[in-house]
Amino acid sequence: MSLHFFGFSLSFLFLSLYGLYLRRHNIMLMFLYAELSLMALMLLFIFISYYIDDIFGKIITLFLLTLMAVEAAIGLGLLLIYFRSSNTLNLDEMYTNLKK
Repeated sequence: MSLHFFGFSLSFLFLSLYGLYLRRHNIMLMFLYAELSLMALMLLFIFISYYIDDIFGKIITLFLLTLMAVEAAIGLGLLLIYFRSSNTLNLDEMYTNLKK
């Protein structure tokens, strides 16, 4: 197995973390980049488990997948409640509303 898969997964992870750092003002994009970083970690765990011929990485991937589903459901539900009450999803406006 080629080590290019590891480089692909790590570059995918760093790209998503860089996007998470750049898009700090829009909370929907922050959720998107957080999900992408978890997907990159799952991909890395699958490649490593395939490379060392072990099932542990695949089991961790299943746990991460359930964690992503729970995070998306709870996070989007909270965002929907907040959007209905304040009509914005901008983080700067959220911080100013919380300080009031």
